[in-house]
Amino acid sequence: MTTAIDSNVLFDVLLPDPAFAERSRKAIEECALHGGLVIAEPVYAELAAWFPSQSALDAMLDELEIVVEPVTRAGAFAAGRAWKKYRHAGGSRNRIMTDFLIGGHALGQAHQLLSRDRGFYRNYFNGLKINDPSKE
Repeated sequence: MTTAIDSNVLFDVLLPDPAFAERSRKAIEECALHGGLVIAEPVYAELAAWFPSQSALDAMLDELEIVVEPVTRAGAFAAGRAWKKYRHAGGSRNRIMTDFLIGGHALGQAHQLLSRDRGFYRNYFNGLKINDPSKE
């Protein structure tokens, strides 16, 4: 089973977040036991701001055995449709396209998304399985 990881879960571990670091670390480890770990290129871009070099980021991802994948055209289309639904429902510009690309990628290229942002993804990506490490 392939698990796509949202940046918020990786930031929990890397920064680390006092409330969520341990749960997120355990969730990543558990997902790795059951299949591959992937991130979409937009997650890679979000992570890049916190690393001194591309090689340092790539080394961390290699150590965790996380593969970086491009968003397919189908995933990008799903992201665009979800963004349109969000905006038509009165959604503010607080949600940027990156959030939708992460959801579109997970929907089409993984079996589940590891994210603490489950409400957003459930509302806009019907059928996407969310694994929320903050849920007990």
